[in-house]
Amino acid sequence: MEAGEGSDCWEESARLKMENHKADGTVKKNLIEIITRKINQLPEAERNLLENGSTYIGLNAALCGLIANSLFRRILHVTQARVAAGLPMAVIPFLTAHVSYKGFVSLPLNTELIYFLGDLHCETCTITRGGLVGLVFGGLYPVFLAIPVNGGLAARYNSALLPEKGNILNYWIRISKPVFRKMLFPILLQTGFAAYLGSRQYKLLIKALQLPEPDLEIQ
Repeated sequence: MEAGEGSDCWEESARLKMENHKADGTVKKNLIEIITRKINQLPEAERNLLENGSTYIGLNAALCGLIANSLFRRILHVTQARVAAGLPMAVIPFLTAHVSYKGFVSLPLNTELIYFLGDLHCETCTITRGGLVGLVFGGLYPVFLAIPVNGGLAARYNSALLPEKGNILNYWIRISKPVFRKMLFPILLQTGFAAYLGSRQYKLLIKALQLPEPDLEIQ
């Protein structure tokens, strides 16, 4: 008898958990629909900034990559393979920065918005994440990527005298210093822009949430 009662209790508990899970899923689904409809009420320029912000970060990273590539080519006297070197120096930083901003800024912002039922609390967190993504993936990464790309071309075409194995690190530090000095402004600009974009997207979501949403209620 006790075993039967225990089984019944377990089944009832499982049933309640399933019902609660379905209810939570319904609430989140309705909330997503409400948020989407409110975002669609924003002016087109603001909606594009909210939806395509990561693309702008990616384009800036691609520009940083092309500038760094050009600087290293001059220092190493590389004149060949302009397209072969320029294409990856634009595409790879673009994709890396685009995906990183989506993953570290846009996705957490939207997740927080949904799972906390429309409450956003930490604008500073969004600004910090945006700035770090801009600094690391949008500014520094393209410069570091240009080192092996152009180093390989310099070795292949013998355009510059490369060091022996024991002096490689010191050589590339010396070669890279003037590049990093010239890239300081683009890197800082990318960092500031990404931080600003994170703050702007946060405020646009707050603005969207404050818009009226008729004809739809959370069950």
